[in-house]
Amino acid sequence: MTDKTTHFGYRQVPEDEKAQRVGDVFRSVAPSYDLMNDLMSLGLHRVWKRFALEMSGVREGSRVLDVASGSGDLALAFTRRAGPSGQVWMTDINAAMLAVGRDKLIDAGLFPPLARCDAEKLPFRDDTFDCVSVAFGLRNMTHKEQALAEMARVARPGGRVLVLEFSRPWKPLARAYDAYSFNVLPALGKHVARDEAAYRYLAESIRMHPDQETLKSMMQASGLANVEYFNLAAGVVALHRGYKL
Repeated sequence: MTDKTTHFGYRQVPEDEKAQRVGDVFRSVAPSYDLMNDLMSLGLHRVWKRFALEMSGVREGSRVLDVASGSGDLALAFTRRAGPSGQVWMTDINAAMLAVGRDKLIDAGLFPPLARCDAEKLPFRDDTFDCVSVAFGLRNMTHKEQALAEMARVARPGGRVLVLEFSRPWKPLARAYDAYSFNVLPALGKHVARDEAAYRYLAESIRMHPDQETLKSMMQASGLANVEYFNLAAGVVALHRGYKL
């Protein structure tokens, strides 16, 4: 076991245990993941993902990598946008979540390639994809800088890297947002997903995630240029976009 520790929500755990703990969370919530997303965000997650699609530059024939695809909402949108001449890879480290996403796309009559893999060690060649995306997955990764570097590595020159993630809301909303996060979310998790602890972890993991400016700096450090971000829902969520030169 490593001597290094990292955060799992508000707790410090050995680095080599975090991935397993996160995996346990998502195996538990996979069956109710989409329903919980709709309830927690009042359906707004669909608007946020649509915005990411429109800012992605994905078009007919694009090659796209969706990291931490989860239940496959973005992968589905990208696949439809890229069309038969394009290619969209779905990836996730969690087999249960990847299966949910795979089944969603199959139900839509789409059969994209998929890979179960660690975002910190992507099994793709350099300079491969026109767009690389991660939506609501980066905050769960142990070494975020390594994951961002890998995403930049596999993007082609001129390609985009998109990070859609919870962030820091407008200060006047902070108290109400905290009350919602630490009271309503765990209650929803308890009664809908039958896992209160998983959604308490969700609230805590959001607070431990880098804010907008810090994440921008991390993306720049990974080798991306012209990094910008767009606050959504008063900063509750932010979309970061950077380009590989």
